[in-house]
Parts: sequence; structure tokens; C-alpha cells
Amino acid sequence: MKKKIISILMTTAMVMTLAAGCGSSSGSSAGSEDKKSAEDSSSSSSSGTDGSVEGALKGVKLSFGTTALFAPFTYYDEDGTTLIGFDIDLEKALQDYLGFELDGDVQVMDYSALTTSLAEGKLDFGMAALCATDERKAVMQFSDTYCDSGQVVMINKETSPKEITDIDTLIDGDYTIAVEKGTASHLYCQNNGVDDSRLEVHDTITTAYESLEQGKVDAVIQDSPNAYYYIKTTDNTKLEVVGDQFNQGQSPYAIAISNDAAERNDGLVDIFNQALSDLTDNGTIDELTSTWLE
Repeated sequence: MKKKIISILMTTAMVMTLAAGCGSSSGSSAGSEDKKSAEDSSSSSSSGTDGSVEGALKGVKLSFGTTALFAPFTYYDEDGTTLIGFDIDLEKALQDYLGFELDGDVQVMDYSALTTSLAEGKLDFGMAALCATDERKAVMQFSDTYCDSGQVVMINKETSPKEITDIDTLIDGDYTIAVEKGTASHLYCQNNGVDDSRLEVHDTITTAYESLEQGKVDAVIQDSPNAYYYIKTTDNTKLEVVGDQFNQGQSPYAIAISNDAAERNDGLVDIFNQALSDLTDNGTIDELTSTWLE
């Protein structure tokens, strides 16, 4: 497996750039028995005639972190305490299929703390619609993509200029755009010549939506699953999507795996990749997509 590629000092500096999705964790590290179990299981699963990794991590404990900030992938149910969403169900499906146990409770934190904890090895793996960006790949590892999201333009039907009909008219015009800090949408604007004076940058997408609902900005750019979910579930919303999806391939959601966990458990990334493939083949991923993304 890939060895650590930067020092702890460099890690601390770099994780400051990783905060947004496309406090510290109290989860403890798996012991030597977990490592041996993973190595033995990985070896036996790779020699199986059908290539299946079912049960490959039986007896292994892994600490897991997420956010509750990005519906429909990971968020709290109406009771305010129960985590639900595509990523939550996918983690449970992986756990059932591979046989690993969670080391402690699910760690819920904001994106900045989540990426920092993964980069520093305080969490073993995380799922929260996390984009596998080059910056993050420098300090952690990623599985294959399990969802590839494009961006969309959202407008206020009552206050946004009617000339905004798609991404091109939005970018080319003199309009104010709200985005979530550090996301693929934020980077898209920066990389396509949108001046900072036209950007209203928010720490969370929730306040960006509020700003557009109140007519304080002309548009929001956001990942399509979250945008459509907001419209679908928000009573009396004034927002709608205009134009087609764009920037596809720039928001590849994947399982983030700490370098420490990958080093302790030989073959861990490959096992997760094969499990995602198996869950695709047996229809689990399609079922989750139908439940949460359609």
C-alpha cells in the first residue's frame, strides 16, 4: 500500500484547504489483531474463484466519520438525532457486506473537521459526498467513485433576472452568485473568470439558499443532487433550476480512507473498491439511487 507522502507539519498546513464537501475525532486506532485479520481476509478473498470480497473485513474495527450537512447524502431526520441519507445507507451496506465493525460511534462533524481528522489519521474512513480532489489525495486515499455529480444553476423565480437561463448567461453577465466555500461550484466560478466582487461565499449551502430565497443574490451554483433535493423538500420555495447540468466529472464522490488505516490494513482500498463493484452488480447501488437521488 501507498506510504505516507508528507510530514505531519505539511499535513497540518494542507488540510486547511480541504474543508468543503464537493473538531477532532475520538475514534481510536485498530489494533494489531485488526490488521492481521484484514491481511488474512484480503489474502483469502483475492484468491477466491469469484473475486468476491464478501466478509473480507470480518473482525476488523474501523472508525467512521461523516457530516450531517449535505442532504440527501448525509443529514439528520426530522427528529434531529437520526442520521439518514445515501451515504449513511451505503456505509451500512458496506459494513454488512464486508463484515467490519465500527470502532466507537459514528463521528459527526463539519467538513473542515472531517477532512482534517482523515488527513491526520484520527478517523479511518469517511463518507459525506466527499469529492476526491487532487488536494485531498495528497493527504488521504480514495475509493473508486460511487456518484459523479455535476453542477446546476438555481435562480429565484420572483427576483432573479430573466436573462439567466443557464451557466453561460450567468457567467457572462454581471450577476451576483452565491456558492459554498471551497466546493466544486466555488472553484468553477474562480476558474471561469468570475470576479470575487460577484461572488457571495458562504460557509454552508444552507445560508446560500437563504440568500437567494430572500433575493439578495441573483443565483446559486450547487451540486445537482443537493439542489434538486432542496427544491423537492422545501415548502413554498421560490427557487428553481435553469439550464442543464455542467462541470460533470469534477465532483466525484468517493470513500475517503486515511493513510494510517490503509497502512494498518493491507489491501483496504482495493477491498472497498471491489465491494463497491459487487454492490453495483447486485443492485444495491441502484436501489440507493432510486431511494435517495430520484
